[in-house]
Amino acid sequence: MSGAPTPAAKPPAQGWPRRALAIALTLALGGAGGYAFLLLEMPLPWMMGAMCVTITAALAGAPLRAPGRLRDVLIAVIGLMVGSAFTPEILAQASQWLPSITAILVYSTVMIIGLGWLLRRFGRYDPATAFCSAAPGGFTEMVLLGGSMGGDERVISLMHSVRIVITVVTIPFWFRFFHDYVPAGTAAFGRITDLSAGGAVMLAASAVVGYFLARLARLPLPALIGPMAVSALMHAVGLSDARPSGEMVALAQVVIGANVGCRFLGTRLREIASVMRTATIMALLMIAVAVLMAAVLHGLTGLSFEALILAFAPGGVAEMNVITVALHIDPAFVATHHLVRLGFLLVLAPLALKLFGSRRWTGGGSAASGGKAGSGEDD
Repeated sequence: MSGAPTPAAKPPAQGWPRRALAIALTLALGGAGGYAFLLLEMPLPWMMGAMCVTITAALAGAPLRAPGRLRDVLIAVIGLMVGSAFTPEILAQASQWLPSITAILVYSTVMIIGLGWLLRRFGRYDPATAFCSAAPGGFTEMVLLGGSMGGDERVISLMHSVRIVITVVTIPFWFRFFHDYVPAGTAAFGRITDLSAGGAVMLAASAVVGYFLARLARLPLPALIGPMAVSALMHAVGLSDARPSGEMVALAQVVIGANVGCRFLGTRLREIASVMRTATIMALLMIAVAVLMAAVLHGLTGLSFEALILAFAPGGVAEMNVITVALHIDPAFVATHHLVRLGFLLVLAPLALKLFGSRRWTGGGSAASGGKAGSGEDD
């Protein structure tokens, strides 16, 4: 389990034409991958196809670039779509979610402390790297938090990248083969020509206002949480019934999938094999425990087993909301659980490090993070 990749050299600064060409290549490959997966009738084709093709290209050394700002814009589309699910009828059921919300806090605690201890004990990782890598969510937040506490940002980033990829690949296939779940496709969201001018204005206003309010409140993931909150309010009080079109949702899936693939830029498969092996085992264990807890809660509470799996799945907030929207499985329920977990992890990770990060957990061993106490380089 030990071993860490050698830090990649920092790429030279690029002018805007080269950056634009790199982003265009990334999106072209992502779109081609999404369309190919659509023709092959794969589950969640636009996101999975974009992700698989760009991961392959990134590991092959292609000059790709993550579409960061475009990703924020299109994450807002997913936020608006999820927010549209918060109807008065859905909110009336919210009191029934307390047992599952409590359970997801227990799940998060067990994962971060248990897996963090295993990474310390057997992987010989330093405390910050171990506990921030073991979090079942919060990719960006855990990388930044781990780096600020002296951890290896590159290892944490790789651990979470692999976790997200394994989850995003596994969950749609799980629903296809074990639940006979066939997504209705983006056409089920309607065409862009069906969206009225007034509805488009309401969506744009919800996205812009929500984003800036979330930024002012210093909330994590403002591009997702802000638009989702304003959209939820609009739909809950009956001010709007507009939602993004199928074309917008498909484009969001391509951009988010390509962004996941670009997280593997600058890595060499041979160098990161050990970290990826550890991360894969952790991700599969997280998924197995999530499914087990979903089954137990379904039996005890009668809540939807499918929605519980998506709520507990250790994917990123944005990625899991994309999957939830694509599968048409109670987006409000799933989004609420993932956001509660994210907030809890931001409190739990530093606490776990403080309580359980001492040298006695490793028998006096040292960090196995390549001898690096955090590069200070953002993901």
